[in-house]
Amino acid sequence: MSGPVFGRIDQTTMREGVYAQLHDAFTRGQFAPGDTLNLRGLAERLGTSMTPVREAVRRLVAEGALIDAPSRTLRVPDFDLRQMQDLKLARIALEPLVTGRAVERMDAATLEALEGILAEDTVDGKQAGMPDLAQNYRFHFTLYRRADSPVLLPLIAGLWLRYGPYLNLIMRHAGPEIGKGNDIHMTILDAARRGDAKAAQAGIVADIERSFSLLAEASEEQAGDDRMKRRARLTASPWPEQLSR
Repeated sequence: MSGPVFGRIDQTTMREGVYAQLHDAFTRGQFAPGDTLNLRGLAERLGTSMTPVREAVRRLVAEGALIDAPSRTLRVPDFDLRQMQDLKLARIALEPLVTGRAVERMDAATLEALEGILAEDTVDGKQAGMPDLAQNYRFHFTLYRRADSPVLLPLIAGLWLRYGPYLNLIMRHAGPEIGKGNDIHMTILDAARRGDAKAAQAGIVADIERSFSLLAEASEEQAGDDRMKRRARLTASPWPEQLSR
């Protein structure tokens, strides 16, 4: 059975464990815009009963990651250009802010952790030249957590949750540029070592803008694919003349 891969849940922390697994799957782009899900299928994959999955899904619906459709199916929101632009503006507003605070509070242990993350020789999806999305998430949030901001960090996590399905779109239409993310991460890390908050903030902005530039290209390519599929369906119709009258 293909689809998102989940780890088994510790029965003693069932509710939070189910939510954490689903949240992680969203932020790593394992769901695409427009995907439909069902509770039973999720419960089977997670190895749990329906109850904790239902509770986790309610939280994800409240956070905007899922839509609870009238037909009782769950759907990942479709690609939306205006939402994409809003996400970009929100991330550029919040993430440099928390980065600056993190650099000001930086310590040796966090620098070592960031270095270790970038040194990992793993690739999400096992494809050479492709980014490890779990590694990408760990790098950003290891940095952001150093800011020790109980207000900003949950806001940023919510933005990443809603951005995750767009990562899926980028990965499916990835070109060689997508493999260059760690170059920017190294620039951010070097700035953090120097205690240069402004340079680290500039690196975060560059990383976000690059990601959304790739997303814009991917969305245009997806739109072109959709147009070709619609055209092919019309061409294959057995009643083209009658339909055009």
